[in-house]
Amino acid sequence: MTIRSKAPLRLGLAGGGTDVSPYCDLYGGLVLNATINLYAYCTIEETDNGMIEIHSWDSGVHETLKSQRRLDIDGKASLIKGVYNRVVSDFDLPPLSMRITTHNDAPIGSGLGTSSTMVVCILKAFAEWHNLPLGDYELAKTAFVIERHDLAFDGGRQDQFAAAFGGFNFIEFHANDLTIVNPLKIKRWIKDELEASMLLYYTGRSRLSAEIISEQQRNTREGNQEAIEAMHLIKQSAIDTKVALLKGDIGTMADILQEQWKNKQKMASGITSNAIRKTIDVAMEAGAQAGKISGAGGGGFIFFFVDPTRKQAVADALTALDGHIMHFNFSEGGAQSWKIYPTDKVNKM
Repeated sequence: MTIRSKAPLRLGLAGGGTDVSPYCDLYGGLVLNATINLYAYCTIEETDNGMIEIHSWDSGVHETLKSQRRLDIDGKASLIKGVYNRVVSDFDLPPLSMRITTHNDAPIGSGLGTSSTMVVCILKAFAEWHNLPLGDYELAKTAFVIERHDLAFDGGRQDQFAAAFGGFNFIEFHANDLTIVNPLKIKRWIKDELEASMLLYYTGRSRLSAEIISEQQRNTREGNQEAIEAMHLIKQSAIDTKVALLKGDIGTMADILQEQWKNKQKMASGITSNAIRKTIDVAMEAGAQAGKISGAGGGGFIFFFVDPTRKQAVADALTALDGHIMHFNFSEGGAQSWKIYPTDKVNKM
């Protein structure tokens, strides 16, 4: 039997960074995000040879291990091994025999939540395989525990919930790991206008967000008032952006995004760079209304608001740089999984 799963990547429209501890534990965090038609993928093929064969195409890891109840976290395919260990432990499963293959539509470290989305995707495949009782909340929370606690990777909380729920979501983050997801019903014409007015650009440079996030956490713990005040304003931007989005007021969303970008740069050093500033300047000179790095910062994707009549001009200006335009649409629905049975078994059913 073969099990497949996929989970959507996301754009953080507002509030990004306020979902990171200790800020959200002390002050509460708010994030508005939306999933897009770029995905993380996982395939598990059930075998009977007593081995675990791993193919992680994003990290370039291809290895075969003896089947056992716990895999060593050795820096190779950590996301796969972390999910395996948690699932086997939590649900008291025997050592599993399988071939697992994963890949992403976007590079790791691109600012679209690729790593966290992949954890959700892998976990969804295991849940499908063994009929595990993981609803959307449980799926996201378990993925968060795997990545942030079991693997000790720094980061926030929004990516796991975006991948599990899908669509447009206004998400509240409170102390004691309490998360409340508020799905937003966005009218079709607003989605169409938003897609017409947005441009996603990959800088060609992935980045490791751990250092940026670590500094952001340190600034909060040490009471850096400039950084904390910037995060308060970014949290308010999530509320303001939600109101504008529900009205279809794209111009106001662009204005808010521009203010977000100014405040985001105060959260930690390394969020921006000369290359990022140059990219945004080129887009603005060509007619973009606003631009902001996606995710923690330092590289990856930048998304822009632009009048649809100027979109091609902005795209042409950006393609003269080192990166490339990534076309996208907003997606509905979160992580999905399904089983594929051998043909001979299907014919007998």
